[in-house]
Amino acid sequence: MNGRTLTLLSLWVGLGSGLALTATTDPGIRKVKDVIIYQDDRYYPAFPSAVQRPDGELLVAFRRAPNRLNWGEEHNNHVDPNSYLVMVRSTDGETFTSEPELIHANDWGGSQDPCLLQLRDGTLLCFSYGWSFVRPGGVPNLQPPVRDVYQGATFNGGFYLRSEDGGDTWQGPYQPPHIAPEILRNPAGELIPAYNRGALVEGADGRIFWVVASTNQLDPYHTSVHLLISEDQGESWDYASVVAQDDEVLFNEVSIYETPRGDLVAFMRTAGRDGEAAITRSTDGGKTFQPWEGMGWVGYPLQALRLPDDRVLLVYGYRQEPFGIRARVLNAECTDFATAPEVVLRDDGTTWDLGYPWSVMLDDDHVLVTYYMNVDGQVPHIAGTILAWD
Repeated sequence: MNGRTLTLLSLWVGLGSGLALTATTDPGIRKVKDVIIYQDDRYYPAFPSAVQRPDGELLVAFRRAPNRLNWGEEHNNHVDPNSYLVMVRSTDGETFTSEPELIHANDWGGSQDPCLLQLRDGTLLCFSYGWSFVRPGGVPNLQPPVRDVYQGATFNGGFYLRSEDGGDTWQGPYQPPHIAPEILRNPAGELIPAYNRGALVEGADGRIFWVVASTNQLDPYHTSVHLLISEDQGESWDYASVVAQDDEVLFNEVSIYETPRGDLVAFMRTAGRDGEAAITRSTDGGKTFQPWEGMGWVGYPLQALRLPDDRVLLVYGYRQEPFGIRARVLNAECTDFATAPEVVLRDDGTTWDLGYPWSVMLDDDHVLVTYYMNVDGQVPHIAGTILAWD
C-alpha cells in the first residue's frame, strides 16, 4: 500500500458512524451504513446491477450459482452450468426480499452478469452473456475459433431481455448483432452475438448507447471495445464506432456515461496495465472516440452515476490488498478523474473475489452502492453501502 492510500484510509476512520471526510480532501459524501442485500450459504451470488423504478422501488439483479464448496469441490468458479439471473426488490435500500425472483435460466448453459437498464418510458432491459459446457469428447470437434474458458465452458456471446411490467415477467432472450471484429464462434459454429459487462445509458435524445467487447485474436488473446447504438429502445442495434483498441492493452467490461454537455465517457477495465482503469470520450455522439488514457490508479470494473448536483459518483472494485470497494466523485464532465480523491467504502474483504459495484439513487440525498463481498473467508454475498452528502 502506498503512502497516498494510507492517508486516504486514515481519513475514513470512524466513517461507519457517519463521519465526513476532512475538509482538504472531502468529496462531499459520507458513509451511512453497510447492508446485506442477499446471502444464502447454499449459493454463490455475484456481479450485481441495480435500478430504481419510476415508483421508487429498487431492483438488484445478480448471477446466482450453487455453492460448490457444499458439494465437496475445492472452489467456486465464475462460470457454472447452473448459473442463473435473479433479482431482489426493496423500497428503502436497507431491507430486500429474501427469495430472489428468476429473471432468466438460459437453455444452453450458465448466464453471467445481469446488467439492468431502466428506460424513461418504464421499460426494463437486462443484458447478459453466457457459456455452454461441452463434454470433453466434443470440444476438439467444435468449429474454431472457440474460447474454452474453463473445463469445457465455451463462450456463447451475449443476449438481452425486456420487461414491460417492472420485472414481473421478461420477454426474450433476444440476440444482439454480431460485430465484424469478433472472431469467436459458439458451440453450434455460429459467430457469437455482441456482449459485455457494464452499464449502458439512455441518452438525452432517447438513443441507447452500449459498449461491447470483441475478441480480435486468440493466440495471443486480445480484445477491443466498440459502440452499438439503438434508436428504438433496444429493439435493434447498429454498429457505430471503435471505442478503444491497442496493440498491447486489452479492454473489456466497459460502462458508458453521458455528461450534461452531451459527451459520451467510457470507463474501461484493462489487461496488460496491472489493473489500471482507463477512460475515453466521444464529443460527437459516438461517431468517434478520442485516444484512450490510463486514469492513473487501479480499479475495475467501473460504473458511473449522476448525482443531483451533476457530479458523478464513480465506483469500482479493488482487488489488491486491502481488498474492497472504492469510489471517486468526479466533476460533471468527468475531467478530473486523475485528481479526484479516492474514497474507501470497504477494505475488509478476505480475498480478491469481490467487487463489481453498481450504484443507484435512493432519494435526493442518498445512494446505494451494490457489490458482491466476501468477509471472514465465507462464500461471497451481495452487499451494499449507503452514502449521503451534505
